[in-house]
Amino acid sequence: MKNIFKNRLAFILLTIVTIFSYSISSYSQIILNRDQRIVNSNSKISPESLKTTIEDLVLFHTRHNMSSQDNDKKGIGAAANYLENRLLQITANNPGVIDVERTEYTVGGKNSRIPYKITLPNIIATIKGVERPNEHILMLAHYDSRTQDNLDSTSFAPGANDNGSGVAALMEIAAILASNPLPVSVKLMFLSGEEHGLLGAAHMSKVALEKEWDVIAVLNNDMISNSQSSNTNNRNNTLLRVFSENIPYIENGEMTRERIFNSSENDSPSRQLARYVKEIGERYVDNLEIKLIYRNDRFGRGGDHTPFSRNGFTAVRICEYYENYDRTHRITEVKDGKEYGDVLKGVDIDYLAKNTSVNLSVVMNLAHAPSLPINVYTDVSGLSNNTKIYWEQPSKGKLPFGYYLLVRETDSPVWQKKIFVKGTQIVVPYSKDNYFFAVQSVSQEGNESLAVFSKGKR
Repeated sequence: MKNIFKNRLAFILLTIVTIFSYSISSYSQIILNRDQRIVNSNSKISPESLKTTIEDLVLFHTRHNMSSQDNDKKGIGAAANYLENRLLQITANNPGVIDVERTEYTVGGKNSRIPYKITLPNIIATIKGVERPNEHILMLAHYDSRTQDNLDSTSFAPGANDNGSGVAALMEIAAILASNPLPVSVKLMFLSGEEHGLLGAAHMSKVALEKEWDVIAVLNNDMISNSQSSNTNNRNNTLLRVFSENIPYIENGEMTRERIFNSSENDSPSRQLARYVKEIGERYVDNLEIKLIYRNDRFGRGGDHTPFSRNGFTAVRICEYYENYDRTHRITEVKDGKEYGDVLKGVDIDYLAKNTSVNLSVVMNLAHAPSLPINVYTDVSGLSNNTKIYWEQPSKGKLPFGYYLLVRETDSPVWQKKIFVKGTQIVVPYSKDNYFFAVQSVSQEGNESLAVFSKGKR
């Protein structure tokens, strides 16, 4: 009883501080409450372990999709075996918690970036949820690598940052969550085929669609450890990008009419996830600012979140702020005194550790949160400078402790105000014409669900 009382008191104090500490014109929130479970898990992230994983991956010489699959020491086959064995070792230390699966798919041939048919492996680790095992958070990292020549399957292609960094982050998270499984299931996907057209992700997104997985969110980690730019020579390991689509790829006629009516082109589910990554990541990781990039991905390049987005899943890409084009996809060499190639020297391990912590914090906070509220609406039936927002409790899972009404001005990229509500409606003194609204479910410990945008209803 004492612990319950302390938790309730802390939550009430947090709510009071949240409501009264910020003006509606502020551009960020200062969250004072950190869930100790998440803090403790973040403290287990080991920079040395992250570095070791990348070193191991570099030793495979190349992880090109057309490289050897029957060599024990070189090529994508050896890399896949390594990842599978690492996960099986974690499983052995935590029996009954993780399912490890090798999923193969066939690609290539005429009019393909791979000129002949090959079979490639994805390595999937599922950490089963202890309360809602049929709900999933997906974490992605591709493990293949390449040089400038798309067909060069033999040259040294270490791929330390692209994407040894993402692989190392997911492997570290697998080890931490294995000893502390979450309420929902977490699928860690080590994907092949990315460098030749997002092939492994396309296969897994199709599987998720066909098997009707209940997916809460998809986090793609691709290049998260470089902190120095080429050309401009900027150095900064306190910035991180999160990319998200604005208008859903799957938008149909009714969705289009609804978006236009609400002016909600910046409120897709993926963009809500991006805002969530920013808020939770900055809550738990010091000396880091997460920048919302209002694009699905960079110009001329793609990421494994895209096939999931295109199949209707809520997905984002997490990526370093600065890119070094002297390293990415370059032949490893020294030319005119300048170093080229994606080698370990270009990896900022401390930066990678922070970005791993962002991922772990987001996944844990989301997993401990109640399910989404449903049927969230703003009453637009009459003219008033007060606004009524109403919703229904989640259709699954245990009931939330309460809800947050989120408020932001129409030109703000982030939610500016959070108001705690115990019921399922509220009237606020903010004009529906001047503000956007959304609602989150929240647990007694303060873990929030993703935001559900409030649509206008007459």
